[in-house]
Amino acid sequence: MAKLVVLKFSDGGFEQGFTVTLQIGEERDRPATEITGKLPPCPEITLYYTRWQASYLQLGNTYRLDADKIQVTNVSVTEDCHELAHILRARFNAWLQAEDFRSLREKWLEKLMPTDEIRVILQSENSQLQRLPWHVWDLLERYPKAEIALSSPSYDRVYKPPTPNSQVNILAIVGNSQGIDTQSDQAVLQTLPYADVSFLVEPQRKELTDYLWGKNWDILFFAGHSSSQGNGNIGRIYLNKTDSLTIGEFKYALKQAIERGLQLAIFNSCDGLGLARELADLHIPQIIVMREPVPDQVAQEFLKYFLQSFANGKSLYQAVRHARERLQGLEDRFPCATWLPVICQNPAQIPLTWDELIQSPTQEIPFTPIVNKKRGWKKLALSTLAVTAVVCGLRLLGGLQNFELQAFDHMMRSRPEEGPDRRLLIVTIDDEDIENQRRDGQVLKGTSISDKHLNQLLTKLNQYQPKAIGLDVYRDFPAEQLNLKSQLQQTDNLIGVCKGSDATVKIKSTAPPPEIPKERLGFSDFIDDQDRVVRRHLLFMTQETTSLCSTPYAFSTQLAFLYLSASGIQPKFTSGPSPSLQLGKTVLRRLSSRTGGYQGIDANGGQILLNYRASKQIAEQVTLTQLLSNPINPNAIKDRIVLIGVVTRGDIADYWGTPYGSLVNEPMPGVMVQAHMVSQIISAVLDGRPLLSALSPWLEVIWIWGWAVTGGVLAWQWRVLPKLALAVGISSGILYAVCLTLLIAGVWLPFVPSAISLVATVTVVSMQNSKYTK
Repeated sequence: MAKLVVLKFSDGGFEQGFTVTLQIGEERDRPATEITGKLPPCPEITLYYTRWQASYLQLGNTYRLDADKIQVTNVSVTEDCHELAHILRARFNAWLQAEDFRSLREKWLEKLMPTDEIRVILQSENSQLQRLPWHVWDLLERYPKAEIALSSPSYDRVYKPPTPNSQVNILAIVGNSQGIDTQSDQAVLQTLPYADVSFLVEPQRKELTDYLWGKNWDILFFAGHSSSQGNGNIGRIYLNKTDSLTIGEFKYALKQAIERGLQLAIFNSCDGLGLARELADLHIPQIIVMREPVPDQVAQEFLKYFLQSFANGKSLYQAVRHARERLQGLEDRFPCATWLPVICQNPAQIPLTWDELIQSPTQEIPFTPIVNKKRGWKKLALSTLAVTAVVCGLRLLGGLQNFELQAFDHMMRSRPEEGPDRRLLIVTIDDEDIENQRRDGQVLKGTSISDKHLNQLLTKLNQYQPKAIGLDVYRDFPAEQLNLKSQLQQTDNLIGVCKGSDATVKIKSTAPPPEIPKERLGFSDFIDDQDRVVRRHLLFMTQETTSLCSTPYAFSTQLAFLYLSASGIQPKFTSGPSPSLQLGKTVLRRLSSRTGGYQGIDANGGQILLNYRASKQIAEQVTLTQLLSNPINPNAIKDRIVLIGVVTRGDIADYWGTPYGSLVNEPMPGVMVQAHMVSQIISAVLDGRPLLSALSPWLEVIWIWGWAVTGGVLAWQWRVLPKLALAVGISSGILYAVCLTLLIAGVWLPFVPSAISLVATVTVVSMQNSKYTK
């Protein structure tokens, strides 16, 4: 079921900050979640907006403004407009990432899935807040089925008559079109299915009001010139070359139309927020306007894309988002075209679909059984195969990859606690450690630990005989202290780090510490996905010829080798065209370009899926200052792997997105990711902890088809909607539980494609059932 999210800005302003209440619930139901937070003062955001708006208005496009104000010059300021839009977007998102607002953001991420269809309503009286480009909010962009609408805090429900029209009745007002082309708008309206469109071309005031009083209208459409006046609170439309009207000047006719069932007003004209505010006082269910002056071609294209989507079955919000995003193809000539369309919503009303405008909500379709069981089962089988083919084809093309990775992350976070790995100890270097070194007069020389402290640290660690020490700190310069130089050279259980280059994305390499020999070096390179999350573990790779880092093995791999060698376990490779690393009886099988939810990834090198340890803390931790200043329990170091790494958030920050937190929210320090990787290898070899793998592609197809069959059988057996919905819900829960259980056991099953197949087959078979007669 669709979700409804309401953001209420109850008081405040950009000078004082805002109090914000977030409500989340199911569509047609009361909110199940409510939380209140704050946005800090940010007076400069209105300045950024004003600068962008001034640049936008200087573009010289043919706008659907007041005909007397049409610009005839064409001064190119496109690049400035793009740049100011980028700055406004960045500053706007930085404001929405404020600490006091974080609790609302986290609650949103907790309660809503990227696959959810979401209506977001922003309630505020602040006109400047409503003008901001909320659709570019980075949180909202994560949800491909979400669209935001504006609303006034004051509203009432208007009850629609119980008998709908046999067709969608549209009153299309074509106003003063001087300097613009409204013929395209009329042509699009005339192609709509099941629609009765009445055109009023440059009408007189009385003619307009007579039409509004005379019929039950579903949609009111206006194309022509319009503007907002009175600080954006009053909207004016231009009916013809001599007459113009504010909403207040024909509000009685509008009020009558709304009471008789008017659901939607579309003003495909300029600067419509003033129109929307006045219409909101009349409690019209939905309004679509342009928040700024709109170029003529942009208005035409938006209308075409929106009406095509809406009339073909998309919800109002999804149709607006689809049409708005299609405008991106025009932004080379019309910057920020995707910023213009906006929905204004009466929160008491639920948007109707195109079909609902012409269907009686109280009409019940009697159940009729199937003509022929044999024929029905054949159609059922064909339906399951067709749905499976479509879903698998979409998956093969990468259309489901993002959703599968999000579901994978959710399941990773849902696993039971494993506890920390007692074979590891992490020595962290934080901001306080760096500051203490500076106060002590130590020279850090571009790194996070001075020669003196590193020498002391290695000396103290080696006293307690760790099996391996991993220095996850770049040192591409020689040691200045002789004691440190000899210690780096002679500490046989020390693994240093360097970084490989990648010419394809212009990543430069980082040289290793010159004192550490090649056989005791590991590369630090991680592989992150398009959403900047590390889900794969790179074990080994062939370095580029020009790379300053020539070691073939990863830092984590080298540490695992060193630790396992004490148990007599040596690495070797399996035979075959794609050899995998083997440690004892454990084979770390390499990923292919199509593994699990991944479709067509670069699988070069020795990559495996990273099975993070399900633990709030991967290992025991101690800061650099604590370890050097206090006595240490020998058992905390003896026979362990000790990793040394930076956790500061300063200039030398090393943080990564993981399934447990994105790069923006709760990123993980690189040394912690390294610890997870080391733990994965040694736990698999010594403890039998499962490595992650996926089924073969053909087995995955069979699995997905099996859930399509399940959906078909459910739709066949239960044809009453409440029972069918309950059965689908239970089946989806079982699917999730099975996928989570097997993920814990090390098998990544295709949850999202299976769920889509289940629901899609239920839908298809239910539609077929409704057509059969006895």
